[in-house]
Amino acid sequence: MKSSKTSSRKISIILPAKNEATALRSLLPRLQRLLPDAEIIVVDDGSKDGTGEVADDLGIKVIRHPYSMGNGAAIKAGARNARGDILVFMDADGQHDPDDIPRLLNRFHEGFKMVVGARHPSSQASRWRRLANHFFNRFASFMTGYRIDDLTSGFRVADARCFRKFLYLLPNSFSYPTTSTMAFFRAGFPVTYVPIHAGTRQKDSKSNIRPLHDGIRFFVIILKIGALFSPMRLFLPLSGMITITGLGYYAYTYFLWGRMTNMSVVLLLGALFVFLMGIISEQVSSLHYRYHE
Repeated sequence: MKSSKTSSRKISIILPAKNEATALRSLLPRLQRLLPDAEIIVVDDGSKDGTGEVADDLGIKVIRHPYSMGNGAAIKAGARNARGDILVFMDADGQHDPDDIPRLLNRFHEGFKMVVGARHPSSQASRWRRLANHFFNRFASFMTGYRIDDLTSGFRVADARCFRKFLYLLPNSFSYPTTSTMAFFRAGFPVTYVPIHAGTRQKDSKSNIRPLHDGIRFFVIILKIGALFSPMRLFLPLSGMITITGLGYYAYTYFLWGRMTNMSVVLLLGALFVFLMGIISEQVSSLHYRYHE
């Protein structure tokens, strides 16, 4: 049951939008009817199709970027300008169903700081994306030590105060969900997931995601986030693998030639350096959370 304190908190709905005028014409009125007291913010990320004008005509707050700065930059602009205590992030292309917002909010009121809409695998447009997202979810779960059902979902509800703590860490690209999810877990803020079924994009709404390019970028970002938030989960196994390789190569050369080669020494020293880098990274990582409650 919701307390009077949580139920009275103001809600801000943030929609990053780039050339989404067609989808917004139907999406924004639905949001206004569903949550008439909520603040709705459309961040027009350098659109050329009148996206901002559609929101203006409905009396909705618009933040305009003079040129496209990226999905993450739009999210950050919306979060900085939102007046609500609770932030709702969703795509402006019609994939996310506004009727799912109350479900996410109800879960949020149970005491969570972030609630993510976890997409059903069938919601993914292709088998490649389903496999890629499954891999990313498993890899990120290993890095953080928590189960992550949907690492890249842009449909989420978050506590405004907690979310703003990590704005400086969020990239300007599509990978803001990755960073924010891992940051919340690492800081000890409770996160949960609510199953959703993402719909298809509006006919005139074109995806700005390139599967192969962004897949490689997501993987690199996960490595970076792992090094930043859970360094020893990355560096310790890597150091161990290099150590085993070095010892194995030493055993091979010893039995073959009766001596230790320079390559064995390089591998063992490399393993030591990687381990020391992990220790240093762990100390640097802790600095990001010194003042977080």
